[in-house]
Amino acid sequence: MVQGTSSGVGKSLIVAALCRHFKRMGLTVAPFKSQNMSLNSAVSIEGGEMARSQYVQSIACEEIPSVKMNPILLKPETNGSQIIVLGKPYGYSGAKDYMKSKKAELLSLSVDALRALMNTHDLVVIEGAGSPAEINIKDRDIVNMKIAQSVNAPVILVADIERGGAFAQITGTIELLEEDEKKFVKGYIFNKFMGDKSLLEDYPERLARKYNIEFFGTMPYIKHKIPEEDSMIDWEKDGEGDLSVDVIHLPHISNFDDFDPLLWNTRVHFIENGKLDGDIVVIPGTKMTIEDLEWLKERGLDSEIKSAAKRGSYVVGICGGYQMIGEEISDGQRRVEGMNLVPVKTEFVEEKRISNLKGHEKFTGNDIEIEGYEVHHGISRYTSSISPFAVVENVNGKNSNYEDGYVKGKIFGTYFHGLFRNFDFTQEFLNMVRREKGLEERKIITSSLTEEIDRFTDLFESNIDVKSIEKLI
Repeated sequence: MVQGTSSGVGKSLIVAALCRHFKRMGLTVAPFKSQNMSLNSAVSIEGGEMARSQYVQSIACEEIPSVKMNPILLKPETNGSQIIVLGKPYGYSGAKDYMKSKKAELLSLSVDALRALMNTHDLVVIEGAGSPAEINIKDRDIVNMKIAQSVNAPVILVADIERGGAFAQITGTIELLEEDEKKFVKGYIFNKFMGDKSLLEDYPERLARKYNIEFFGTMPYIKHKIPEEDSMIDWEKDGEGDLSVDVIHLPHISNFDDFDPLLWNTRVHFIENGKLDGDIVVIPGTKMTIEDLEWLKERGLDSEIKSAAKRGSYVVGICGGYQMIGEEISDGQRRVEGMNLVPVKTEFVEEKRISNLKGHEKFTGNDIEIEGYEVHHGISRYTSSISPFAVVENVNGKNSNYEDGYVKGKIFGTYFHGLFRNFDFTQEFLNMVRREKGLEERKIITSSLTEEIDRFTDLFESNIDVKSIEKLI
């Protein structure tokens, strides 16, 4: 089991590397994290929601993504979180209520899912969450030491040395553990190091000897194109390229890895205030569509988006963004006027649509095959002539035939998350914009998730004492 000294130390990628390493050894491997909090979800083989991190780790294992790998997913909202259990909506809860209720039931459910994976795989690599040493909530923590104890899993701690204070992170974590928890900690890793390792001297080994554990090594910082788990990413950094893209940074933005290919190929600016002057304006998905639409209006960004459309910018709405550029959104209690850029009205229903999708887009005129996934409560209906963005031909592996989204000139909306990872479409779309601006067409930068995982794992195997980790099993 991999636990962290805090959130954001890089546990998810360390787990992915371990998964890939043991898969290379010929073992059947599965990832597991009992509870994750993230707005960046994926769709499992069962047609359920799971955290993006476990989805990526399943790819590292060459296993089909399953909700058993992440039985509990918390999706933050304004006053609490939506609780997803085994891929399906379970209910809503405030942070304090959730921490105090149903923990025994959810822990039992998580352990059952973990044991099911253990029964069908040679090895399960477990990821913790946050820190195991949060003494104020430890009695209600169902992600860290209670999971390790339930299956007698050896624990590796990970600290982010780039932040500074890594020795204190390891020391403080161990000191705050209970005596019956400390015995599970077998060693630690320093992650995201930028600099000369010789400066560490032998102090990592000294610290390991103090606690009778092992120091497995220091993982250098590496730039990669593996999707991030949550919103702890650098929203301030602009991309590079000959085209400018404004992405509206909504308060409850979800599935933000939708835009990774744009970051690699254009100058992306994440906008919360001010003028929009991008060649392309993107309104992303959101967990709270009506609230974020009202936020847009309060800041005048709805007027900016309309003005950009009038100037000739391309406007793209994905999922919640698609709903916002329509005429109206209703949740049964409120009816809120949209931006009236496309003739669509959206009504939220109780049942959540969670599906993997395949089809052909109609926007470029080239009928390019695309695939992605949908996660939404809203049902959007046309109020005038049908002009779909795409035709969906396959849903969760079964044949289908229906229209998705809407196209009106340079404006389109769609429920296809992951759209820009269809590189044929993205290249043609960006070159459409270039041709219009009189720019030379370009071949876009692409990325293979498996190749990126392999590259990260190669670095992991060359810097970490994997033989000692193998001995823990």
